[in-house]
Amino acid sequence: MTSFGRVISVRGSLARVGLLAASQLSISEVRATVGRFVSIRCASSVIVAMITEVSCENLAGTDNYVAIASVDLLGEILNAADKAKFQRGVTNYPTIGDTVELITSQELRTIYAPTGSDQINVGFLQQDRSVVAYVDVEEMLSKHFAVLGSTGVGKSTGVSLLLNEILKARPNLRIFLLDVHNEYGRCFGDRALVLNPRNLKLPFWLFNFEEIVDVLFGGRAGVPEELDVLAEVIPLAKGIYTQYQNSDRLGLKRIDPKQIGFTVDTPVPYRLVDLISLIDERMGKLENRSSRIIYHKLISRIDAVRNDPRYAFMFDNANVGGDTMAEVISHLFRLPANGKPMTVMQLAGFPAEVIDSVVSVLCRMAFDFGLWSDGVSPMLFVCEEAHRYASADRNVGFGPTRKAVSRIAKEGRKYGVYLGLITQRPAELDATIISQCNTLFTMRLANDRDQALLRAAVSDAAANLLSFVPSLGTREVLAFGEGVALPTRLRFKEVPPHQLPRGEATISSVPSLTSGHDMHFVGAVLERWRGATSQRDVPNDPVFAAPAAKTMSSLEAPMLQPSMGLDPDRFSLLKKPLR
Repeated sequence: MTSFGRVISVRGSLARVGLLAASQLSISEVRATVGRFVSIRCASSVIVAMITEVSCENLAGTDNYVAIASVDLLGEILNAADKAKFQRGVTNYPTIGDTVELITSQELRTIYAPTGSDQINVGFLQQDRSVVAYVDVEEMLSKHFAVLGSTGVGKSTGVSLLLNEILKARPNLRIFLLDVHNEYGRCFGDRALVLNPRNLKLPFWLFNFEEIVDVLFGGRAGVPEELDVLAEVIPLAKGIYTQYQNSDRLGLKRIDPKQIGFTVDTPVPYRLVDLISLIDERMGKLENRSSRIIYHKLISRIDAVRNDPRYAFMFDNANVGGDTMAEVISHLFRLPANGKPMTVMQLAGFPAEVIDSVVSVLCRMAFDFGLWSDGVSPMLFVCEEAHRYASADRNVGFGPTRKAVSRIAKEGRKYGVYLGLITQRPAELDATIISQCNTLFTMRLANDRDQALLRAAVSDAAANLLSFVPSLGTREVLAFGEGVALPTRLRFKEVPPHQLPRGEATISSVPSLTSGHDMHFVGAVLERWRGATSQRDVPNDPVFAAPAAKTMSSLEAPMLQPSMGLDPDRFSLLKKPLR
């Protein structure tokens, strides 16, 4: 191929190339602009480089060159045993005068050729659309990954694409997705179990002390006197329950619950009725009225949360007991998968005060199950809007949630628990956590702080690519790290319509659908609204009218999921309360 330049200086991983004035290629053919790959012909290999800057300013008084380009040296193609092979890094540096050529499609295919069966096809190179961009699943998962990008750049669609491809490549991998905006409900078809407050069972006794305090106090700091009482009685309530269970089964004599040895964080069942009776018993022994008020407030607080229908997923059968931990973990984390290896946890329907503690419980249980099972059954934990749960500001958010996510980031790979982070504000995400993500898919980011964090996170050879981040198009991605052969500008492939994420509140601009809204329509919406936070049967509920349907288990009930499009009867359907 005809060369269009010569190496004129080399420094570390950088080189400068003079673009020849007498090149036989036309300017339109050369297109030597930033982001293009070029090849430098050396004695024993072909060095692959990327143009990061082109300038004709301050050219020396010579007619040889029309411009000077700065290039980053990224890797080299070696011809071993008649088969070209690409490797990262440079062992043989170019010398002054080595020829520079536009990289060929064949050379690009050599660089991005799949090195094994464990590769997924995510799109194509921006430079050459005939070259497929592959990602190494093992490297991407085992060293964690992150998808970063502002709102509206195709981030959710990219996540749907990645997770669907991972499911194809790793059918035995279990995936748990925290769906903050309830938009992934239909993206994975019948391969995913969709959970929300209507069909989730997460018993309150699975929450550790910090998490149950967060629930009882509605996300605010607990009252120290009340916390002291709780810390004392929770282990006793666990001991009482275990003692009753043992005496029922084995006919053992009663043992002092204090001697059983449970802590406030031991994940064993207890009943709220035992907890309240223990508090009540202590309150009855007090003569000081001000001290009794503390106990009375604590009982009132527990009763208020237990009776709130929004918390039914936690406090259902709170006084019946039963050690359902195995069933809960099996259902949540798909063991066995039964053809549905993925769980989509829709968080938008949960009370805002309790979301952080629910996420904390889920992260903690995912990690602990991996730890105590020695990583036998690997799982990918995908955290959308991750900056909400693991904020860089230690005063924002719920500390145990940050700690749980951080544990997966730092130690999860040793126990088969992998982390995927999705965020539009990487600068607000805990730097320690994002630094553990060794594969980054960066979409358009306009914020200077976000770009600065990325520059600190990627290697020097890739840092110059970040100047493209503010101008990336929709679906365009800069991929860095262990999962890709080179820092790459690529475009995600098209996602089939049935896999596109859709929010529930798709706004219609069709006049026929939005016209004619009257008080009946508003009343129907309010009926659903109130029905979501009450336990009563609503008269116009079709299930209320059909006794047979009342026996449907909560796990079989239709779930809150985004619509697949705009149904012409959408607004008439609003008159039916959600089940």
